[in-house]
Amino acid sequence: MYKVEKNPKDSEEKETSSETGGEKMKVWFQENLRMIVSIAIVVAIAGGIYSYSKRTQPAVPQKEAVSQEEGEGKISVIGGETAKEEAQKAEEVQPAAGEAAKPEEAVSPQTSQETESSFIETAVRGDSTTKLARRALANYLEKNPDASLAAEHKIYIEDMLRRQVENGRIQIGETREFSKDMISRAIEKSKSLNEKQLKNLEKYSKKVPGLK
Repeated sequence: MYKVEKNPKDSEEKETSSETGGEKMKVWFQENLRMIVSIAIVVAIAGGIYSYSKRTQPAVPQKEAVSQEEGEGKISVIGGETAKEEAQKAEEVQPAAGEAAKPEEAVSPQTSQETESSFIETAVRGDSTTKLARRALANYLEKNPDASLAAEHKIYIEDMLRRQVENGRIQIGETREFSKDMISRAIEKSKSLNEKQLKNLEKYSKKVPGLK
């Protein structure tokens, strides 16, 4: 049998090829080092931002959602709790930007004005749209007494009036206008409430003894 001898030239070519490949990789790495470092920095920053946003994301409170009508403070006359009181708190007047807090007695007592067709109520500290509606109703009934109206009827009327004017937060000195026609329609509407609906409104009227 004949022995096949290895060609020294082939070995040298393989070694040369290997060295050449290594040199090319080294050169490529050196040429692109800046780009590689930049990519690594961007990835690290993105990871840090994502991690921070996860830690600072507020937890969503797990509580029963209320309907849009209830969120606006609408009174339900057929049963069930509402957000009326919370809405009244949110509506309470706040001092305008840069305005110093003033004691209520320092505010002009002229909070109500009557025109031929409406009552214009001016907000003082502690007022809300509901309280302005209550004041307008009282002014109307002073000139147009109606002995058939109970406190529950008045609660319904003032809430109906509140929802027919610009609602939300009001500033001291801002006004809301309640037309006499609007008040008259609200009074007539309240008289259509049945006993069950009036009973449901008792929990609100008890909190406002001045309505009786």
